[in-house]
Amino acid sequence: MTETDFWADVDRHLVRYGGSFVPAVIERANGSFVYDTSARAILDFTSGQMSAVLGHSHPDIVETVQRSAATLAHLFSGMLSQPVVDLARALARVTPGPLEKSLLLTTGAEANEAALKMAKLYTGAHEIVSFSQSWHGMTSGAAAATYSAGRRGYGPAAPGNFALPAPNAYRTRFTSSDGEHDWRGELDYAFDLIDRQSTGALAACLVEPILSSGGLIDLPAGYLRALKDKCEERGMLLILDEAQTGLCRTGDWYAFERDGVVPDILTLSKTLGAGLPLSAVLTSAEIEARAHERGFLFFTTHGNDPLPAAVGNTVLDVLERDRLDLRARELGDRLRSGLDELAVAHKVIGDVRGRGLLIGVELVSLDPVEPGAADRLGAAVTRRCGELGLHMNIVQLPGMGGTFRIAPPLTASDAEIDHGLAVLDTALADVTA
Repeated sequence: MTETDFWADVDRHLVRYGGSFVPAVIERANGSFVYDTSARAILDFTSGQMSAVLGHSHPDIVETVQRSAATLAHLFSGMLSQPVVDLARALARVTPGPLEKSLLLTTGAEANEAALKMAKLYTGAHEIVSFSQSWHGMTSGAAAATYSAGRRGYGPAAPGNFALPAPNAYRTRFTSSDGEHDWRGELDYAFDLIDRQSTGALAACLVEPILSSGGLIDLPAGYLRALKDKCEERGMLLILDEAQTGLCRTGDWYAFERDGVVPDILTLSKTLGAGLPLSAVLTSAEIEARAHERGFLFFTTHGNDPLPAAVGNTVLDVLERDRLDLRARELGDRLRSGLDELAVAHKVIGDVRGRGLLIGVELVSLDPVEPGAADRLGAAVTRRCGELGLHMNIVQLPGMGGTFRIAPPLTASDAEIDHGLAVLDTALADVTA
């Protein structure tokens, strides 16, 4: 089939589900690169869909999939297998107490949906608070708690959902007398509004420690502790969605560790499966027991499937064996240093932010009076990077510039990080020239 025929079939048969497709036909992937049908190597600075934390076709993952597919891949939802119990035990070992109970599912949306249902049963309430630039998934409860996109045209969302201002230090509307971001005042004001709107049935606060689809907004140090206090004052549970931040990507096993906070419920997905569909809900024995007593129900076709559970075990083994938390910190410092240098050289870089190997680079227009200039700039740089062999993803939200989400695999080499920086430098120079 020619590429012309391929794209004709795309137009004829595929449903468009948001944005446009990358103009390349991907044939294979290995390590930090994907390869198109012309054998062109494209450095993958998004780890697939922010998921391939061990890179593509990691040999340990390949061996696990081959072995599991040949022995035990899928079971009736009421049956259990050794890989499932092994993964639950391993997750309890690498996660702070009291998070010792696991539910294994397939996607982040599913995990967040289950977490919300669990929180509502446990508290007997139904109202949910999430960030104004959040992304938690496309299923009903997760979508109702998602504010960065996808709310228009579908009718009313689930009642009792409230938006909490995302604490964006670069574009804050809350400043202290010394001109710094007053995130405590912002948080106090936000909960004052939430309290005025609530019917007295606040169940949970569902947030990401770093808002990825919301423009790579890293919560200020201490914010999670203050948020946890707000939840406890109101009898709410704190649910942390660490789909992209969990399992070493930020330089810690979990992003919440920086603030010394343990959530009531933790959801993992993307990085847990390293590119395969696997997610988990982790909570305490107390919360699990009360939810069970009150009839918690969350059957799915692929819940507790053995093959993805086996892959999850391998992911945790490799992360521990290769000390990839430390490697993410080391590579993250290298990446951040290079991006800071680019920000000095290219005035269109307004801000660099993030942790470890999850970094945001916000582009701004040098002509702020021209409508849509920042969006066009971001699209042009993304396109030029692709032409030069670097896959980048840019988030473009109303009222913000375009923000690149940079998330290379934790297995990337120093040379691959440097190569990506060099390509981005060239792309910025070419476009702005």
